[in-house]
Amino acid sequence: MSEPQPGQIDRADRILDAAKDLLLRWGYRRVAIDEIARHAGVGKGTVYLHWRSREQLFFAVGAREAVSMLSTVVTGMRGDPKEIALHRYMRRFFLEAMSRPVLRAIFTRDTDVLGRFLSSPARRPLQSAKLLASREYLAVLAENGLLRADLRPEDLDYTLPAVVFGFFGIDPLLSPETHLGLPDKADQLAGTLRHAFGPAKPPPSAQIAAAAPRVIAIFDRHTEDYRRAAYEASTDER
Repeated sequence: MSEPQPGQIDRADRILDAAKDLLLRWGYRRVAIDEIARHAGVGKGTVYLHWRSREQLFFAVGAREAVSMLSTVVTGMRGDPKEIALHRYMRRFFLEAMSRPVLRAIFTRDTDVLGRFLSSPARRPLQSAKLLASREYLAVLAENGLLRADLRPEDLDYTLPAVVFGFFGIDPLLSPETHLGLPDKADQLAGTLRHAFGPAKPPPSAQIAAAAPRVIAIFDRHTEDYRRAAYEASTDER
């Protein structure tokens, strides 16, 4: 795999922009590669030079959105190390994901937008534990007293996604009288996670400061992984 050239990335971004726009306007079922190519101003064959299949292209759309979201998360952590705490990270994650229509459709399982893509193996890395909260990240929290003392990272493999995805997906099941804005939902998610998984007492600032560089490095790597996933077919030598 070679390093992508600026022209390749620019062309890939035009195609991804067109695919994202049409996905949100028409839904996955109606969007064809021919239409994406026309909107991007390229030939159909050019699209296939970047991604080998329609599913791979739409995964790349989601992966690029994940890069944008994670970059914002990391910027917040660099500005305030307290943002590495599980409840504060997940609050920001929830807000950022719900503010990006493609990620919102993935996490809320919006069939009108994504249709059969929701059952495709291609979308699974976009809902993986790695994107939500990797074992490596949780291990750093545990080592530095930022998780409940009796918890191991693997103890959260089921419970953390269950709680978080519940917040993403609960709205259709709620009473019409239940009205909460997105920030209020994010606050309730953070409070739930803090009480369920956080330490009994707020950790000293020194512990947070010691853990922050390691956590940021983990999320930097995750961001780069998703960036490569978005463009990897674009960097293949042909």
